[in-house]
Amino acid sequence: MPYLGNNPTANFATVTKDTFSGNASTTAFTLSKPATTNGVAVYVENVRQIPTTAYAVSGTTLTFTGAPPSGTNNIYVMHHNTPVSTATHPAAQNLTAVNGTFTGDITINDGTAADKKILFDGNAQDYHVGLDDSADSLIIGKGSALGTTTHLSINENGFLREPEIPASQNSKNVNSQAQTISGTTNYVITSLNSSYYNSHSVNNKSYFDTSNSKFTVPSGEPTAHYFCFLHVLVGITRPSSGVNWMFLAIRKNGDDTNGVPFQAYREATNGMGTSTYVYDSNVVGGVIRLEATDYLEPIFSGSDGVAINIHSGNYTSFSVIKIG
Repeated sequence: MPYLGNNPTANFATVTKDTFSGNASTTAFTLSKPATTNGVAVYVENVRQIPTTAYAVSGTTLTFTGAPPSGTNNIYVMHHNTPVSTATHPAAQNLTAVNGTFTGDITINDGTAADKKILFDGNAQDYHVGLDDSADSLIIGKGSALGTTTHLSINENGFLREPEIPASQNSKNVNSQAQTISGTTNYVITSLNSSYYNSHSVNNKSYFDTSNSKFTVPSGEPTAHYFCFLHVLVGITRPSSGVNWMFLAIRKNGDDTNGVPFQAYREATNGMGTSTYVYDSNVVGGVIRLEATDYLEPIFSGSDGVAINIHSGNYTSFSVIKIG
């Protein structure tokens, strides 16, 4: 078209037009590109329709309130060409998008004291990453509520904290454990129920079962390394001659052949005092790799027919902690 003045720096934009044929029953039609209800002009039989009243647009779907009449190309849609610009989203409104790319920094919150999070809304389980402003900590947790089930936190000094590291420490109760060794039998140290020194007992995540003295990694837990430590005050019957012996160990999965990575050995002779029992402290421990359902238990054994006495109280304790 003719115009007055200098040549324009850009060409005029081309308006996109979609054309459809009505059949008196179809109400939904697919547009050639995404649009909004007020971003298009819709005509039926050359009569412009009222937005939201006669039709609505969501993405590429045009939906009429009532089915347009039958006709060939009796429906057409004119797409308004919007200028390319930078828009500022209203601060008080939620932003919903399928995906997006950010080329700059993203700032969450405005510097005021408030907990904020990013929520990952899963099908079966939700997770969140957020700021616990009262503790000045970055939180990674399960669920939609910040701080309800925290799995990992990092404070302002860079210290990493796993709130519930699997760990147990249990002492023997007030009753000692006397056992006469039969053959090559191994015996589990029992009654490690921490009733004697309860204030020092630990059983995070309840991996340790006081009824059987087993520290068991639950099903579903990842493979990890654990530090285990066994301290026992043990009495060995003093022989009239020769040597009586005993050994102390931490056994894995009940395997007496290949599952005893940590052991301690002790002997008693007639020349060791005048008491019935020769008492001495024994310590055994180390780092071991455990998988889900693996378990550890403290055991002892000794010379066939020899009486062994495991002392009570905090003289005997069994500890395990996950280290990574």
